[in-house]
Amino acid sequence: MRVSHHPDYSIPLPDGHPFPMNKYGYLRQFLLERGTLAPEDFVAPGEASMNDLARVHSPEYLEKLVTSALSPAEQRRLGVPWSARLWRRSRLAVQGTLDAARRALAEGISANLAGGTHHAFTDRGEGFCVLNDVAIAIRALQAEAAIDRALIVDLDVHQGNGTAQIFSADASVYALSIHGERNYPATKMRSSLDVALPDGTGDALYLAVLRDALARSLEEARADIVFYLAGVDVAAGDRYGRFALSDDGIRQREEHVISTVRSAGLPLVITLAGGYAPTPERTAQLHVFAIETACRWTLASRVPQAKTAIDECQEP
Repeated sequence: MRVSHHPDYSIPLPDGHPFPMNKYGYLRQFLLERGTLAPEDFVAPGEASMNDLARVHSPEYLEKLVTSALSPAEQRRLGVPWSARLWRRSRLAVQGTLDAARRALAEGISANLAGGTHHAFTDRGEGFCVLNDVAIAIRALQAEAAIDRALIVDLDVHQGNGTAQIFSADASVYALSIHGERNYPATKMRSSLDVALPDGTGDALYLAVLRDALARSLEEARADIVFYLAGVDVAAGDRYGRFALSDDGIRQREEHVISTVRSAGLPLVITLAGGYAPTPERTAQLHVFAIETACRWTLASRVPQAKTAIDECQEP
């Protein structure tokens, strides 16, 4: 399986900043150390074009990003200070998701080892999200006539409010969001299907809800491609999550989403979305689960009898 990754997915942030920017480098390191992926499986994206960005974001907002004209209040809402490196990093991550989507259409499954920035609205950024990579990728694929309809499976613990706003009047894009009822954002937007769960939700409730919601979404979406936001801020102990999924629960989540989508014959794009474990290393270790599960399905689709090869991608 080939995945999008760029060294400049990680940029410096002020000391003490809560966003775990180093998780991207750790994730690549762990996938190599475990033998899940080889160096040639990592494909570096370029920067997304302004034409692609403009299919989703307003000219006024893009002009502010280009010219460093975000106000202090807008930067506080965004949660990260504007810089030329942040602007470039955001465009790299968008292109990484679009590249992964094109690979998924050709090869069945791919991932961007970043992305899932679902709090970015048409006219503003919020919650560490500058540009809405999944929305931009969908609009680009539709413009190319590569797809007609898309399904977004958003399992970050925070509702994808920006994504919901962008596609609020578009029946060709179906967005499922399973999120914390009382968590950020305080004001929720309306997705195609929203499932709000209480603080403290654990494996049993979460997985039962997921099974029903995913089955319903696949039936109603009639999609040509699925984008999966595999946020790991559902994990027990996450600083901003308030859920209590175990490592095994997250593994089961990844297995269910990936197996269900691929068994339905749909191309699948995985993006990381959020995760705020006590350390960036721990956050990256949780993100490994989705990529390892995708690796197993890629191997199984090519060599169904290769049980030994599949086991090599599993947790020792």
